[in-house]
Amino acid sequence: MNPIPATDRFQALDACHQQIHLHLEQLADVLVQIEAQADESQYRQQAEVIEAFFSGSSRQHHAEEEKNVFPALLASDNAELVHAVRTLKQDHGWIEQNWLELAPMLRAIAQGEDWVDMAELKHTVEVFLSLCHDHIVLEETLIYPESKRQFSVELAARVKRLNEQPN
Repeated sequence: MNPIPATDRFQALDACHQQIHLHLEQLADVLVQIEAQADESQYRQQAEVIEAFFSGSSRQHHAEEEKNVFPALLASDNAELVHAVRTLKQDHGWIEQNWLELAPMLRAIAQGEDWVDMAELKHTVEVFLSLCHDHIVLEETLIYPESKRQFSVELAARVKRLNEQPN
C-alpha cells in the first residue's frame, strides 16, 4: 500500500476537524433534547452516530496526528511550538480519558437504557466539548499551519535537489 501524500493527509485532517465540529454540535444538541425531554427516537439515533464517530474516526485522527504531524514539530528548535505540541499530546490523553467516561453513557442512551445520571452526563459532555474545542483551536491556529509550512519547505528542497541532479 502506498503512503498517503502529505497534501492529501492535511486535507484528510482538515476534513476530520470539520466532522468533529459537526459531531460536537450534535452532541450539544442531544444534551439539549434530553434535558427538554424531546422525542427519544431522534436523539437516540444521534447518540449512536456520535458515539461511533468519536470511538472510531476521531481516535484514528489523533493517532494520525501523533504519527505524522507531531514528530517533526517536536524536533523544532522553537520552544513555543514544542510546548504547544506537548500540550496537544497531553490533550489527546485528557480527551481519551473523558471519552471513556462519556461513551458508555451515549451507548446507553442510544439503546434506550435509563441508568444515565443527567448531572453526570451534562458535566461530562461540557468537559468533552471544551477539551475538543480548545484542542482544535490550537491545532488549526498554530500546529497545522506550521506543519504545512514545514512540508512546503521540505517539498521545495526535494524539487531543488531533483533539478540539480545530472541527467
